[in-house]
Amino acid sequence: MPNQQKKIIFCTAGVLSFVCALGVVTALGTPLWIKATILCKTGALLVNASGQELDKFIGELQYGLFHGQGVRQCGLGARPFQFSLRTMCDRYKLHPDCREGAVFPDLLKAIPGSIHVNVILFSTILILLTMVGTAFFMYNAFGKPFETLHGPLGLYLLSFISGSCGCLVMILFASEVKIHHLSEKIANYKEGTYAYKTQSEKYTTSFWVVFICFFVHFLNGLLIRLAGFQFPFAKSKDTETTNVAADLMY
Repeated sequence: MPNQQKKIIFCTAGVLSFVCALGVVTALGTPLWIKATILCKTGALLVNASGQELDKFIGELQYGLFHGQGVRQCGLGARPFQFSLRTMCDRYKLHPDCREGAVFPDLLKAIPGSIHVNVILFSTILILLTMVGTAFFMYNAFGKPFETLHGPLGLYLLSFISGSCGCLVMILFASEVKIHHLSEKIANYKEGTYAYKTQSEKYTTSFWVVFICFFVHFLNGLLIRLAGFQFPFAKSKDTETTNVAADLMY
């Protein structure tokens, strides 16, 4: 393939990786991961609500990895609430240093903390590796890369690890929401009188940004192959076949 086309392909892959990194950084700070509707089960059972009356007992909840907001409804009007690092620290003062890095400080006893921390950890690794991948793609486009680390093998490796991190972020967050009933735990936290049940949940913008990032890393692997570089270990297999054929000749 002509050198100019390789530059265009690697630059395209580098730009895509950079946009992905910015997208995941933005997604981490937004409450646009999950949008759920919550039913005030206690209130609905008390008045035996059904049909249109049930709408008075259905609230909404939207949250991300660090903060969120919602509206509780139990037939007596809407009760807005929000939860974030700063407001929770100011309100409950559960941790003296909660401003410095605690996640959902007053919900730590209710939510699966280890999974939540892993989602944030792999999201951070995804951002770092995507930025490194951007630098490697640009270096391959305009520089003279080393064959082992900065060359095609390094690009394949970074794309594979970054894509795996994106996949882990989606799996862990989905398991936290669905298996551990995260929306119900948030809605019922510090609610002694009423019990809430999740009616529906859907993933929103930030979650799909991570999915797009995962897909882009898969696409980058195809772009590397399109630039004329074999997939890892494909060359070694061809070499082995050639050596076997040469041995048979002699």
